[in-house]
Amino acid sequence: MEQMNYSFSVCSSELDYDAYLAFLLENYAHIRLPYPFPVTLSFLASPLLMGEAAFLICNEDNQVIGAFSYIRGTGERQYEDRHIVQIQVACIAEEHRCTRLFLYALQYFTQYLAHGEEQVQEFRFFAPSDDSLRRLFSKISSLTASLETDSGPLDEYRASFSEWQSYASQFRQTALFNS
Repeated sequence: MEQMNYSFSVCSSELDYDAYLAFLLENYAHIRLPYPFPVTLSFLASPLLMGEAAFLICNEDNQVIGAFSYIRGTGERQYEDRHIVQIQVACIAEEHRCTRLFLYALQYFTQYLAHGEEQVQEFRFFAPSDDSLRRLFSKISSLTASLETDSGPLDEYRASFSEWQSYASQFRQTALFNS
């Protein structure tokens, strides 16, 4: 089995944010959110504009092969319900998609949030209504709603933070953050 070497980093500079947006725009077709481009762009940029975190996944040659981000809170509650984390986007370049990298990203993300100052209780995210995505996401979350948007069908998923931590801990882990 080929050794996979990936690194994760939190965007912290203008160059990082440029790399984050450039990667997502280059992979726009793979994101598949059923919204017009301006709406999708607002999802991609909202973590940067709201002061939340965006992440890069790089290969051993330090090329960006993935990106993901989140915001805290929901629009319905004017983003005051900060115990809820909404994943705005998660995209891995098609040629790098594999279970191992997905699990490593899940472990990195849950460890990152566990070491943060604010407690997380719930994750929420939206994805296109698609049987293959439903099979994948059913392993880590519950489908809570299916919505018909002007641009196509969309599914909403939710999971507790403890469920994600429990799922991620079933697999070999490395402590990625100091306690």
